[in-house]
Amino acid sequence: MDWQGQKVAEQWMQILLLVFAVIAFATGYTLESFQLMILIHAGGVCFTALLIIPNWPCFNTHPLNWLDPSEADKHPKPQVSINSASNKKNTRQK
Repeated sequence: MDWQGQKVAEQWMQILLLVFAVIAFATGYTLESFQLMILIHAGGVCFTALLIIPNWPCFNTHPLNWLDPSEADKHPKPQVSINSASNKKNTRQK
């Protein structure tokens, strides 16, 4: 799942859970049945999980482009400066 797919999946999850919670509350309130409310909400959670958890192709519409190993050798990784880390420690002690 790519980054855009994760964003879409989270938005759909929030929308579906909210919709099922409202439906469950309204049904439970009108029929005065707490058990039915919990069952509808649990069914909505299971339905949402079945739609969101699998890695569906619709969540992979923006694939990431990885560097080839030969290109990665041409671009070295940034090095962390040891002096800056020790300077930060010294300034905190003063």
